[in-house]
Amino acid sequence: MQKTQLSVATRKESLQKMAAEELDILVIGGGVTGAGTALDAASRGLRVGIVEAQDWSSGTSSRSSKLVHGGLRYLYQLNFALVAESLRERGLLLTKTAPHLVKAQPFLWPLKMPVIERAYSAVGVGLYDAIAQFAHKGSVPIQRHHTKKGSLKLAPALSEKALIGSLVYYDARVDDARLVVNLLRTAAGYGALAANRAQVVELIKEGERVVGALVRDVEDGTEYKIRAKRVINSTGVWTEETQKLSGSTGGLKVLASKGIHIVVPKDKIDSSVGLFLRTEKSVLFIIPWKRYWIIGTTDTKYHEDLREPVANKEDIQYLLDHANSVLAKPLTVDDIIGTFAGLRPLLQPGTLDGDKTKSTKVSREHTVTEAAPGLCVIAGGKLTSYRKMAEDVVDFALGAERAKQLPCLTTNIPLSGATGYEEMWEDRRAIAGENQLSVEHVEDLLDRYGSDVSYLFELINEEPTLRESLKEAPEYLRAEIAFGIKYEGALHLEDLVRRRTRLCYERRDRGLAAAEEIAEIAAGILGWSDEIKREELENYKRYCAAEKKAEEMQDEVEAQQEMLKADGITEFKIG
Repeated sequence: MQKTQLSVATRKESLQKMAAEELDILVIGGGVTGAGTALDAASRGLRVGIVEAQDWSSGTSSRSSKLVHGGLRYLYQLNFALVAESLRERGLLLTKTAPHLVKAQPFLWPLKMPVIERAYSAVGVGLYDAIAQFAHKGSVPIQRHHTKKGSLKLAPALSEKALIGSLVYYDARVDDARLVVNLLRTAAGYGALAANRAQVVELIKEGERVVGALVRDVEDGTEYKIRAKRVINSTGVWTEETQKLSGSTGGLKVLASKGIHIVVPKDKIDSSVGLFLRTEKSVLFIIPWKRYWIIGTTDTKYHEDLREPVANKEDIQYLLDHANSVLAKPLTVDDIIGTFAGLRPLLQPGTLDGDKTKSTKVSREHTVTEAAPGLCVIAGGKLTSYRKMAEDVVDFALGAERAKQLPCLTTNIPLSGATGYEEMWEDRRAIAGENQLSVEHVEDLLDRYGSDVSYLFELINEEPTLRESLKEAPEYLRAEIAFGIKYEGALHLEDLVRRRTRLCYERRDRGLAAAEEIAEIAAGILGWSDEIKREELENYKRYCAAEKKAEEMQDEVEAQQEMLKADGITEFKIG
């Protein structure tokens, strides 16, 4: 097992190496598509660099519904090719590339009409299952039908008036931010150079051709001139802004669509399965995690600041209303312990016709193009299809002949933590005893880190106090904070509370009670002075206050303006 680290030291070294020797490919954007692209290109033996202006996955890829799915609603739109592609990728993630991160998840679909709806749904989901078996046989069970009595036994939380029966089908769930950081660590193992909080401020051109980028280290202001044979723009909702740096009017146009989610405690919904509901606009998922449920999502056009979309009062009520349409005991705003909002980068099908274009009608398929000579752009798609998107854009960047000589290898590359995961899961009781932890805690660690949990234990052996749980968040070990910094590239308190852990929405206080201890651990590793530690804490407190206030506002523009008042929270420096 190869040990791969993303840290303060490797980040600085990566920037210096990128500037010292021309790259084959420079990837801009550190979400799931960019991370997947870096792994694809590096595993083909190319010299690859990847830069991200903020933290890894801080945009769309840490704010998704956390589902790996074929897209049942796309099947009803007769988009069979997209469904088949997604189900093939789902199977790969479940069985080969990321079994530690991606888990099969049953969803109950309440049926309200006795014959027509059951037949219609059975045919649709039956086709979904058939495509799944063809795409990746045996990765999940097939659908099962249940009577009203059987449905209520599976999900006692459902109102008896909400259904006459149900069917249960399978998809999968994933911690999206952890998927991204594991992709990056795997890419680093193949030699990719990676730097977060490194912003492209200019695309370098020779004549009409893009030959690299001027990259500013957001932490200390140092600028690096990085040359590359090809530059790949995978910046999602920032696609058009990045394209403009080339001075070209070509490329892709992307529509931002906002999706929000609410989080409620596990005991608020009594069900052994997730729930799937069709709405007048799209679909709604009620997704079980160990300590809570995630309910989402919305799908609305978005024209405000792209950095910090927020769930406002109208969004939250929309989700509550739809969830309560099937629940016997309605949820209230007081039940919500967390929210998060993200932006989907949807391809525009041409010039928008004012406000008539609906984001729910825009394709989720991805497209690759050349915005300018030397500058490739990929946009659209969804988290589930990241690997195929990466394959397509690297093939495009290389050209047909070279792509044949250097074919994609990622269908057979397990991500960091995947190799040996099943064996460690079987031995989890022995591992718990050896490391003085509960079996439950070891199970949590294995599902977060896979076989890389051995690196956490190494940290604990070096510093025994890291075996202790966080006092205000005992589900996390102090070692996980250290691991997030030493192995996963976290540079700031915000990175640790919002993405390396998920305390930002798992706790009603957004993780503020645990923030002091987390900052203390980070300060010791990153060398923060007391002043910087206080600044980190104040920045995060300011963000939390702004988000809480925005959630109580009805108007989208007003809520976003409240978030902008906390602007500057990501303008940090390393002490």
